Amino acid sequence: MELDSGNAFDELAKEAAEHLLEQFWILRATEPEKYQMVREREPVLRSYFLEKLGFHLIVHPYFAKLEKIPVRPEAWMGNRDFQHPRDYSLFCCLLAYLESKSIDEQFLMSELCEGLRGIYPGEESPDWTHYEHRRSLVRVLLFATDLGILKVVEGDVAEFSSIEDYEILYEVPAVSRYFMRFLPREPLTRRDMRGLLEPDGGEGDAETGPWRRRRVYRQLMLSPVMYRWESDESDFLYLRNYRHRIREDIESHTGFQFELYKNAALLTLPERRARFALFPDNRAISDIALQFAAIVREMVDDGQLTVDPGGYIRLTPVDFENLVQICREQNSSGWSKQYREALVSTIAKDLLDLFLEWKMTRVDDETGTLLLLPLLVRTIGEYPDDFSLM
Repeated sequence: MELDSGNAFDELAKEAAEHLLEQFWILRATEPEKYQMVREREPVLRSYFLEKLGFHLIVHPYFAKLEKIPVRPEAWMGNRDFQHPRDYSLFCCLLAYLESKSIDEQFLMSELCEGLRGIYPGEESPDWTHYEHRRSLVRVLLFATDLGILKVVEGDVAEFSSIEDYEILYEVPAVSRYFMRFLPREPLTRRDMRGLLEPDGGEGDAETGPWRRRRVYRQLMLSPVMYRWESDESDFLYLRNYRHRIREDIESHTGFQFELYKNAALLTLPERRARFALFPDNRAISDIALQFAAIVREMVDDGQLTVDPGGYIRLTPVDFENLVQICREQNSSGWSKQYREALVSTIAKDLLDLFLEWKMTRVDDETGTLLLLPLLVRTIGEYPDDFSLM
């Protein structure tokens, strides 16, 4: 006879929590095992996420979803597939168009294009004879299909890029009604973004109440790193005062490990897991990033680079490219052909994009200088001594 583990935060509950944190939602039709895992551990998952992060767990007959709300919006939270503000506008228009349709109703690509033109804000609606406009819509439709809020019955949306009048038959899935987050109050009651991010009340003092704990946990769970200078001073004080309790709590409920430094706090994984987007990943630029970090750390130790009291290193764009050149001279024999043959400026741009995405670097808006942040040198990589002989 087996014990009922539905009320215990066991290993399956940990795994379910990680899936909920990493994914937008878990669709029962496409991932039944994950959905069942969440369903069976629903009481403990709901209690933990609500108490520690203030997140609501929704378990619906069609899906399971954790309503994840960041403390503040960050650049890396955007959709990687979207390349232009037009993409976001078209996606919002698509959501409005789907709201006008019934569940399981089918419609053609030509009907959708006409509907989006009528909904699109502003005086300049999309021109489907324009290749870039069609590409925007293709990116939006591929994203919506992958997410599960739009179903392709017949056709290939990629064809629309080159064929303006290409027809595709779509269907409205039931889950399309649940993509948008439910707002308990009218969003226009606040004139800024904070109205969508802050709790609705009853949280107590922001410096000492539950909102402070939830604010800290949200930053740890949803961001690559939590820096001292971007947080309220009380948040870092909370981390220092309760670091042992926080470490025990996080490590007993997830697979993450809690690390706290002078100017930064972060969660790490002791081993790679496929369900997470991790640094470093398997891209060639990530290998170069590790080698670049090793050079920066060595130059700091040698006194060639100075760390400011805030914990960062200030460089001009030219200085940054010079470091990339040094990295290239020392390591390029092991790089992929793409980067062995690339210009230093191209490598520097790809590195900077990666560092910005992972909050390892930021750009000073006033001076245009680059600030290398503490997370950049936490992980380094070097070739073994006998690499040239391998």
